[in-house]
Amino acid sequence: MPPASPAFSGEPGRPSWKTVLGKLRMSLWCHPGRTSVERLRRSTVGTLLIGVAFAWLGTFVRLTAQGRHLLAPLTIFDMAGTAAFSILYVQMVRASIAGVRATREMIASGALVLVMLVSLHGELWSLGLLAVAWSSGAALLLDRRGAIAVSVGAAAVAVLVVPSGRLGLDDTSALAIATFLAMAMFMPWANRFQLWFWKVVRAAEEGKEAMARLAVTEERLRFSRDLHDLVGHSLSAIALKSEVAAKLSAVDAERAAAEMGEVRVLAREALKEIRTAVRGYRTVDFDAELRSMTAVLEAGGIGCSLELPKEGVPEEAATLLAWVIREGTTNVLRHSSATRCRIAITLREGTAVLEMTNDGATGPTGRGGTGLTGMSERVTAMGGVLTAGAGEGAGEFRLRATIPLEGAR
Repeated sequence: MPPASPAFSGEPGRPSWKTVLGKLRMSLWCHPGRTSVERLRRSTVGTLLIGVAFAWLGTFVRLTAQGRHLLAPLTIFDMAGTAAFSILYVQMVRASIAGVRATREMIASGALVLVMLVSLHGELWSLGLLAVAWSSGAALLLDRRGAIAVSVGAAAVAVLVVPSGRLGLDDTSALAIATFLAMAMFMPWANRFQLWFWKVVRAAEEGKEAMARLAVTEERLRFSRDLHDLVGHSLSAIALKSEVAAKLSAVDAERAAAEMGEVRVLAREALKEIRTAVRGYRTVDFDAELRSMTAVLEAGGIGCSLELPKEGVPEEAATLLAWVIREGTTNVLRHSSATRCRIAITLREGTAVLEMTNDGATGPTGRGGTGLTGMSERVTAMGGVLTAGAGEGAGEFRLRATIPLEGAR
């Protein structure tokens, strides 16, 4: 038996064919810089452009049938007309995605298709495809009744105008016409369904963004109310006692000094309450952050696994770890073509240790983004250590943060 090819034999340092295909798929489809909504939008546009494919498929069939007569005037008109129709069709698709009207493009492309159906020679499965292509685009810009009208109308015009529609209805032509009509009815509604699905996903994404903005607004209002309650009451008491002390300073210096002592106590208590409020405001929900980052990675086509300690992470360390995980997630999405990511947190000997490991690291050194530099400075300021570099496996990247539990402030 001949030896296996080294590129696909599973030798250390050599990627398997599954790894190569996986990276190719990730680079073409799950680009790290694109969100899931952006990828869905591109997929929707690609699906809706099937009308252009139908138009050129019919043109190719007609040109193949003409053989050596490719320079005939009708052939030139055929190719030029198909190119003009393609431009108008793309504009209709872009308008449907953007949710705006494109009435002129729809009418102009319909008139062009009608002229081509009357002027050119072909059969239903070549020339008639122009009618199907037009109805597939026009149905995106109309309501349900309009979509039914253009689907039925385009199919009927194709059957009546294209010469093959006038043949005797023997078994072969009847089956061809029936199949053509079925396709002419199916394609516009398949396009409408794809567009509807895109609009539903976009509405859901806009709803999530609105909920996020609302949550931020509500949190700001909560914080402002808390700060007003704390500072307003304390400052009112300080102002009142200061006024009393000012009036007593000329007649009773001892009592005025006592009032100013109470003012000093009130000011210290107010400062302490404000610091407590601000500290609670800056504390993040660690579990919510983990769920959010996991969802972001999985939405990017990256399988994510979590390993957390049973006793839970102390609040002060959790806040800093949440920031490190957020920066690590950004690094994975922007600077790798990862297919898997592992997040592990352990507590030992008074320290919290975080490890994020992912495959698909770009570059020979596996270095991450520049944001890790700032995060390293932040961890160091808290008495911890952050390292980033190549992992144990080929193409792996590992981010490791060690934070003392008593030093996280």
